[in-house]
Amino acid sequence: MRIAILSDTHGLLRPEVVEHLKTADAILHGGDINQQAIVDGLRQYAPLYIVRGNNDKEWAVDIPHDLTVTLGGVIFCMVHNKKEVPADLSGVDAVVFGHSHKYVQEERDGRLWLNPGSCGPRRFHQEITMMMAEVENGEIHVEKITIPHKVK
Repeated sequence: MRIAILSDTHGLLRPEVVEHLKTADAILHGGDINQQAIVDGLRQYAPLYIVRGNNDKEWAVDIPHDLTVTLGGVIFCMVHNKKEVPADLSGVDAVVFGHSHKYVQEERDGRLWLNPGSCGPRRFHQEITMMMAEVENGEIHVEKITIPHKVK
């Protein structure tokens, strides 16, 4: 199973991101979507699992604050801000979060912590990034995707 992991699109669905979404069996979005049109656009490509970010206001009341989903035998816990990860992560294999716009892929206490960074508008001179993951039989392998920043 191929999973696209992204966050902090902030109202922008880049063509380079769409190319990766076309190969995905599922999409995980760590919040700060900013508009329903992005949600609708993402749903065209694969089943979408999404959480609400701090910039997702009235329009996003039906999007959960946190979500736990099992894909390919891997249990993902999703939340926008890492500070709001539930205290009890029993059984969780990977935590997906966003908010900081900084790419993180680290293993701690036998659990994978994944922040795909931001693939929306570039801010703070940071990279534009997302993740693609291969998940099978409870194993996960993550690839960092860096989208080139075009100088105008």
